Amino acid sequence: MKRLFPLLVALFIGAVVLSSSVFIVKERDYALVFALGEVKKIITEPGLYFKLPPPFQNVVTLDKRLLTIDLQEAERIQTSEKKNLLIDSFVKWRIVDPRLYYVTFGGNERAARERLQAQIRDALNASVNIRTVKDVVSLERDVIMNEVLTNVAKRAEPLGVKIVDVRLKRIEFAPEISESVYRRMESERLRVANELRSIGAAEGEKIRAEADREREQILAKAYGRAEAIMGEGDAEAAGLYAKAYGADLPFYSFYKSLEGYRAAFGKSGDVLVVDPSSEFFRYLKNSQGKR
Repeated sequence: MKRLFPLLVALFIGAVVLSSSVFIVKERDYALVFALGEVKKIITEPGLYFKLPPPFQNVVTLDKRLLTIDLQEAERIQTSEKKNLLIDSFVKWRIVDPRLYYVTFGGNERAARERLQAQIRDALNASVNIRTVKDVVSLERDVIMNEVLTNVAKRAEPLGVKIVDVRLKRIEFAPEISESVYRRMESERLRVANELRSIGAAEGEKIRAEADREREQILAKAYGRAEAIMGEGDAEAAGLYAKAYGADLPFYSFYKSLEGYRAAFGKSGDVLVVDPSSEFFRYLKNSQGKR
């Protein structure tokens, strides 16, 4: 029993030393192996690795995944018109140089986030301060994001960090100017609407006047054409009548006298005072119409 106890103690110590000499690097991590406070090795591939037991060597892991900085509060930034805007943004970043990152921040991710947030704030100010509200809100929003990305990426490179993407999620007016801006926008939209209505009314009057003028022209042309056709018809009818009546003048004279008799004696209550020997009754006295 006395011999077994030292053996168990030796095995226990060996197990402790072995367990402190073996470490696992996950797929999502970098591993920095330190020896007496100095980085001796950087491991970027996952797997099972060995090191000297503490205090000779120890391991620090860093997250190699894509990380996000999502600001809790929107930044208050002024435009070239001295208008305050509230800009909410987020940034995607990752550690690309573990040694440099650790030397800069001591492996403290919170310190890295605070430094990057300050750089993002400076880059946003630099891009927004030279632009108008309209440019920031709509016209040059993508340009601003690209400028901020380029600016922050260049400043983050010496920190061992790569900036992958920068996005502006929300842009709003500061509360103290929102109401006045909305009223001004409303007045501007009303002015534009009234101007468009005036232009539309003028165009409508112009179209109606043009339509009335064309209508009068069409009616005048149609009336002239109708009169010409009627004149041609009357002339042709008169020619036909003349030709027909000229073929037998006595018959024509007899026919016209009959029409006169019909008109004169058509009603029973009419009283006609005429000389019986007048020319009007010549066909009543003589069917040949002779005197």
